[in-house]
Amino acid sequence: MGGFFGVVSKQNCVPDIFFGTDYHSHLGTVRGGMAVLAEGPRFHRAIHDIENTQFRTKFDVDFQRFNGLVAKAGIGVISDYDDQPLLIASHLGVYALVTVGLVSNVDELVEELYEKNGTHLSELGRGVVNPTEVVAALINSQDSYAQGIEYAQKKILGSCSLILLTNKGEMYVGRDRYGRTPVVLGEKEGAYAAAIESCSFPNLGYKPLRNLGFGEVVKMTVDGVETVVAPTGKRGAICSFIWVYFGYPASTFDGCNVEQVRYRCGECLAKRNPVEADSVAGVPDSGVGHALGYAAEAGIRYARPFVKYTPTWPRSFMPSDPSMRQHIAQMKLIPIPELIKGQRLIFCDDSIVRGTQLRDQVRRLTADGAKEIHMRIACPPLLYKCRFINFSRSRSVMDLVTRRVIKEIDGDKAEISRYQDPDSESYKKMVEIIRERLGLTSLAFQRIDDLKKSIGADADNLCTYCWTGQDVSLDSSCAAGCCACDKNCIAKSV
Repeated sequence: MGGFFGVVSKQNCVPDIFFGTDYHSHLGTVRGGMAVLAEGPRFHRAIHDIENTQFRTKFDVDFQRFNGLVAKAGIGVISDYDDQPLLIASHLGVYALVTVGLVSNVDELVEELYEKNGTHLSELGRGVVNPTEVVAALINSQDSYAQGIEYAQKKILGSCSLILLTNKGEMYVGRDRYGRTPVVLGEKEGAYAAAIESCSFPNLGYKPLRNLGFGEVVKMTVDGVETVVAPTGKRGAICSFIWVYFGYPASTFDGCNVEQVRYRCGECLAKRNPVEADSVAGVPDSGVGHALGYAAEAGIRYARPFVKYTPTWPRSFMPSDPSMRQHIAQMKLIPIPELIKGQRLIFCDDSIVRGTQLRDQVRRLTADGAKEIHMRIACPPLLYKCRFINFSRSRSVMDLVTRRVIKEIDGDKAEISRYQDPDSESYKKMVEIIRERLGLTSLAFQRIDDLKKSIGADADNLCTYCWTGQDVSLDSSCAAGCCACDKNCIAKSV
């Protein structure tokens, strides 16, 4: 998914940018970058590959160099694929730009920029256009930064939250117009900050100021924060998976703390799907909170038959190569046979995507003598590939274990909606086949209503597309598939 952190300050803020960006490293992406504004005014930038290296380690030399510049404004980013921040010179001025999200109509936007504006694009990493440069080109087509960001948000299908830092020390922060990704502002004496993860604030001395509204754009200077584009006032589509999986436990998004949501998810699973067992465990890391909630509600002790070796292994969904994903997943989890042999175990995890990692974990547990293995999943079965925030590396919807099973049951023309109702025979058959294939004693998924209740935010503003296939950002009057309006819908990208 990616994350960013930006600061404007009356004092040198390089340490805040360095450590604030690092607090987003858990989002598990592969590129990192920093840009600081020093005297001149002049931007200084560094970009590195962090797929197999911690952000702090890779950027330590740059941190020392930047820190000597006494920069009073800067931005940092953990990016999905593309190089960021970009440094842009335009009729609006010179600025640095970072984005988080997924521009799903990037090809169409590029063609439009070529034909109407005669734009040329130069950032061609991995042989494709850099989406952040496309966003910059859209911004540059307007008469002001605020107008440009608002215009870009309207043109983009998918999602895009961003930070734009001018060479005058003005920082523009914009949240995706349907709020798919969170953006929070923080303050301390003499400084203001913007971030995706609120957990990046406390240890740096910042107190949360407020969340940006859907589509809101603010201008931050050392003197304060000013709204330059008002929130859209439209229905939101906040990614529910941020609480289930992506978000760090210490972060609070739109008033709902991640760890508390996971406890509630576990409680709901225990109420809906009770089973006798000797212990409850969470698949590290995101499954731990769900398991603690399950254990407390069920009155069964919490244990750790698997422990995660954290110092060097990245998150296992990161590599694009399936064999490498599987290798990382196996290497980072170390079993404790003394807590496994002869035990009836309940495991909680955030989701099942392909099922390959879970299948291998179950085999290891069985080999170590587990008597029973019951799996409880904190979200409903994933039935659709995310089109909005890049939440996994799946290239096709058929990467999902659910879709492969459904195809086996009903063929290519299966009616997917039949598999969404947990009380339907189709749903039960799908779950039973997955359970059998993974070698589990029992398997149960969260119900969508229980998930919404666990999150606690306004249910109408939660995106549940990957489970339901419904884009909640569409107006009720919209004919999905019309493609004639500028709505941020999925119709153009289906």
